[in-house]
Amino acid sequence: MMSAEKKAAILAEALPYLKEYHDEIVIVKYGGNAMIDEQLKKAVIEDVLMLHLVGIHVVLLHGGGPDINRMLKKTGIESQFVNGLRVTDEQTMEIVQMVLSGKVNKELVSHLDGKGVGLCGMDGNLFQAIKHQSPDADYGYVGDIVQVNCDLVKDLIEKNYIPVISSVAIGQEDGHAYNINADLAASKLAAALHAKKLILLTDIVGLLADPKDPNSLIETIKLSQIPALQSNGVIRGGMIPKVDCCVEAVRQGVSRASIIDGRVEHSILIELLTNVGIGTMFLQEEI
Repeated sequence: MMSAEKKAAILAEALPYLKEYHDEIVIVKYGGNAMIDEQLKKAVIEDVLMLHLVGIHVVLLHGGGPDINRMLKKTGIESQFVNGLRVTDEQTMEIVQMVLSGKVNKELVSHLDGKGVGLCGMDGNLFQAIKHQSPDADYGYVGDIVQVNCDLVKDLIEKNYIPVISSVAIGQEDGHAYNINADLAASKLAAALHAKKLILLTDIVGLLADPKDPNSLIETIKLSQIPALQSNGVIRGGMIPKVDCCVEAVRQGVSRASIIDGRVEHSILIELLTNVGIGTMFLQEEI
């Protein structure tokens, strides 16, 4: 059992961070194993509620790939991916919209003690998108966000609610629903809200200097270091789009962006309220 002195020391360590983030906006992109494992799901909800109670404005933006895959399988629709992106024809988009904005979103809201309000990116034209163009494939209704209208989210924050947002957008040109990469949506929203912090929950420990060595975690990166890490292959594969999202958020004024391991219970609290943090943090140059 932890001693009273140890508990007090933990609270004392958290105090300067509670002061720093009080009344600030933190965007949490919720995805990966933390959406599947029940114990991890419980820990994420507890983290969000605790931060909310101490005056930190958390906005939870989520994907829902596993739930989408299960529903597509039930309906006999084959999942197809090209370069990590889901090919989303009209029939698949109907399933994506139903699962993300209905099932997943409302389940999360139901666990937030009456403080959560569910939105999809189509509500209030929150996310406006155009069709993603690629020489590799026609991805169908996969979109790139071109405009963020966050007035509705700001209103909910001011009224002391926790916005819970699914990564669906409305087509700027055609009014159709578009499937949006949740990391990208979180980055765009963080910039539009002038958030203090962007957190991407993932199934990896962070960016590793040596992919074969889990102890080679790069804890902090300044934007000026990114080109060298790209050229020597440290940033590669599936890490490229996640790093790009963090870099873009910081360039657009977000103070800090972090890729953290959502497989660790209470990883959000560890990242925000402790000296050691967790994962890889991207910083403004002057910090």
